Amino acid sequence: MPGNSAQDAAAQIVARLRAAGHQAYFVGGCVRDLLLGREPKDFDVATSALPDQVLTLFEKTFAVGAHFGVVLVSSGEPEIMTEVATFRSDGVYSDGRHPDAVRFSSSPDEDVKRRDFTINGMLLDPATGEVLDFVGGRNDLQAGLIRAIGDPGERFAEDKLRMLRAVRFAARFAFALQPATAMAIRELAPAVKQVSRERVRDELTRMLTEGRAGSAFEMLDATGLLAQVLPEVAKMKGVAQPPQYHPEGDVWVHTMLLLAGLPAGCPPALAWGALLHDVGKPATFRVAPDRIRFDGHVETGIRIAEEICRRLRFPNHETEQILSLIANHMRFADAPRMKQSTLKRFFRLPHFDQHLALHRLDCLASHGSLELYDFARERFETLPEEQVRPSLLLTGKDLIEAGYRPGPQFTEMLAVAEDAQLEGAVHTRQQALALVQERYPVP
Repeated sequence: MPGNSAQDAAAQIVARLRAAGHQAYFVGGCVRDLLLGREPKDFDVATSALPDQVLTLFEKTFAVGAHFGVVLVSSGEPEIMTEVATFRSDGVYSDGRHPDAVRFSSSPDEDVKRRDFTINGMLLDPATGEVLDFVGGRNDLQAGLIRAIGDPGERFAEDKLRMLRAVRFAARFAFALQPATAMAIRELAPAVKQVSRERVRDELTRMLTEGRAGSAFEMLDATGLLAQVLPEVAKMKGVAQPPQYHPEGDVWVHTMLLLAGLPAGCPPALAWGALLHDVGKPATFRVAPDRIRFDGHVETGIRIAEEICRRLRFPNHETEQILSLIANHMRFADAPRMKQSTLKRFFRLPHFDQHLALHRLDCLASHGSLELYDFARERFETLPEEQVRPSLLLTGKDLIEAGYRPGPQFTEMLAVAEDAQLEGAVHTRQQALALVQERYPVP
């Protein structure tokens, strides 16, 4: 198996625990990923050692969840954090997230049976490569199945977020939901509303950015979860579009095709902008004499997306970028006819590369023409930065020195001067001031 610093750090922790007479193994997602030939993001260790014993054995530790048997062990340079958890069985989950009480155990078999899915319930001996599989995880990996450990209804009742995680894992690995697991999700889907909004947001963001977003959202819809967490997106289904612009089908089909084009690791704001760029269409659908129209769908979409971002408690900076992507996604149609000043201001939008990426995906998921995208990308990449964001020729201080009294009109006057500068019509402070004086005589 390929090694890396995180893996080496975890293996050393296992070795020290064993040297002290305790059982210890790699556990969970890292075992799954190693068996799939993927590089794990991190490594977790499960052990028979009690939290106090773990804290004593290692020099630098953090008792982040000692009540639940979880200790973080720090090692290496740069610092690597490894989660070390004591074998345990869980009591009732009355808060729908954490067990009310845990009972520490010396049995790895008992420990894995409290975990979520069989593919996440295997242990591995890093010294020998032996896999301990008490739940059939290897068979499910080979069969491409996401199966809850034990009774799926009980697993999902313990933590309702597991329903979203089941969908995410199925999409990420191109697996299917095992029938009983899928049935339990459909039956318990309304209970996902009990999960904190931040946890729902983070899980949806992972679905959108792990590389198979279209599959994830089609599965969310099929399990009934989408109508619970994002009813505004579920309303896209069946909303027809003009075939001359959208031969691919309705708003839902278009959005799913667009999500399918999102690359793994894309910025979260871009992914959410892609999901919500047409969220205003269902509310603005109308059949006009000439064709289907969505008058004002951008403005309506901004309002709906803002409510979604508020509901899911997005940070302000991400909300602003998501709304900007929605607000500007139709402007590319006008790009070849824009004045130079307008085009340059368009290019000044924060993270304009995300606007370009969304437009490209939008085109490929509809009519397929990249003519407007190619025009905007070429101009964006070749225009020198000093032409897009030149040092201003005229400032408010210049206007005051020219005899103008400060006031609201200053913004308009300075914009006129800057537009002329961006158009290449003026090149000096004197020329810019002369233009303003001509249009706005000094009182």
